[in-house]
Amino acid sequence: MKDRKAKAKLIILLGVIWIIISLPLPWIVNNPAVSESQFNTILGIIGIMSIPFIALGVAWTLKPELTT
Repeated sequence: MKDRKAKAKLIILLGVIWIIISLPLPWIVNNPAVSESQFNTILGIIGIMSIPFIALGVAWTLKPELTT
């Protein structure tokens, strides 16, 4: 049971790190030319694009033999 909790925490941590790294927030937030609707659209696009990479991270964490 402890091993499953550790894997779950690791998967959540990797997903959060991936989303934070993939966000170009300094260029969006500090730019006064970007409106709120554009900001929300960009965040949505980044979120959708992150899903396959997070899924790969989860799969490779659960079954490391898939990497070979």
